[in-house]
Amino acid sequence: MDLELRHLRIVRAVADAGSVSKAAALLGLAQPALTAQLKRIERALGGALFERDRHGARPTLLGELVIARARVLLPAAKELQAEAARFVHAPSSGFRIGATHGPVLGGLVDRLASERAVTTYTSWSARELTARVEMGRLDYALIGTCGGSGTPAGSLLWETIGVDPAFALVGYDHPAAGEKEVELSDLAREQWAVTPGDGCFADCFAMACARAGFTPATIYETDVATCTHLAQVGRAVALCQATNQPVAGLVMLPLAGAPLSWRHLLGRHPSAPDAPWVLAQAKQAHTESVRRSPVYHDWLVRNTGYGTAP
Repeated sequence: MDLELRHLRIVRAVADAGSVSKAAALLGLAQPALTAQLKRIERALGGALFERDRHGARPTLLGELVIARARVLLPAAKELQAEAARFVHAPSSGFRIGATHGPVLGGLVDRLASERAVTTYTSWSARELTARVEMGRLDYALIGTCGGSGTPAGSLLWETIGVDPAFALVGYDHPAAGEKEVELSDLAREQWAVTPGDGCFADCFAMACARAGFTPATIYETDVATCTHLAQVGRAVALCQATNQPVAGLVMLPLAGAPLSWRHLLGRHPSAPDAPWVLAQAKQAHTESVRRSPVYHDWLVRNTGYGTAP
């Protein structure tokens, strides 16, 4: 694993906060996910960076060296980004939207394009989109995070659009296809298909499976179309957002207790145009996507705390 600036941010955050749990809250990550990332960083650097006990986290000698370098490199990188943003960011007559895969982009573009020109950029990497907004190449970024995570660190201004549970997609001939909902543990022997991402969803899925008493078998990480195909032919169960629209040959199954959830976020550059109006349009686009999903719409009647943010 090559060391990246985001790894240095994690190390600095743990040092500044004095504990992994406090650092996770500051970085907007689930604590187990941050712990797993910290272990990978320590393996890459060749040794432990912190001594951790019930009193918190204290840097080792190696940790002090890395932290000292991080305190020089991170401000320098931030200054470079700010200079690049000032260089390339000019007033725009339209909206520049970046997005990962999700239900909001189409509806948002439709709404914005009735008032002003819109350009889009898509990527599976939320970090890439965030960086493009920070550098002034995009005005807004539509991304998703695990429901229990906070907002990403950095200079962007973030708003929650909505929170949705993750459901399972199975073929019509799957044994559970006729159920109203299914326990995650009932799918313990399945293979899985998921779309890629650089957040903590994979770690959160693994932890949800562990709480359900199993370790997931094969996980196919691939594009939406392939996930759909694998579910249709019975090769895998696909995890999907609850706003997923009906697909021929597939049944969407709620997972009992909503062990996994997905939070839709809109991040913006401080100088992004018409921010309150764009946020309102994004929330309306999410509301419409909920209405178009009969299974989710029915599920919301029985479950509170999900759906479009107020």
